[in-house]
Amino acid sequence: MLTIIVLLVVGSALAYISKFNIMPVTVNFGRYAVTDVPLFYVIIGSVTVGLVVSYLFYLVNAIATSLKLRGKDQEIKKHKNIVLSLTKRVHQLELEHEKQKTDASFEPSDENAL
Repeated sequence: MLTIIVLLVVGSALAYISKFNIMPVTVNFGRYAVTDVPLFYVIIGSVTVGLVVSYLFYLVNAIATSLKLRGKDQEIKKHKNIVLSLTKRVHQLELEHEKQKTDASFEPSDENAL
């Protein structure tokens, strides 16, 4: 419904512009010139080109942002895996600690000791 309303407003604006801006003008493109072009075509063309250029800038920005977020997601996954492995190691150490507390006759040994 919003699209229909926007299209009606834009169409009304274009009809208003075309009603009062019908005088022919000459448009120069560098060395080339186009004569007897109605002024409202020039206005509509300028607005359209402006919208296309701004959309292209938006698209480049969106792609750059997407690539940044993708890199951040990969970094988050890597750090989550590190946290998971550290959590497992802490759990193992807690279990060993509980075994040492319950078994009084257990003497800690260091396999790397001389």
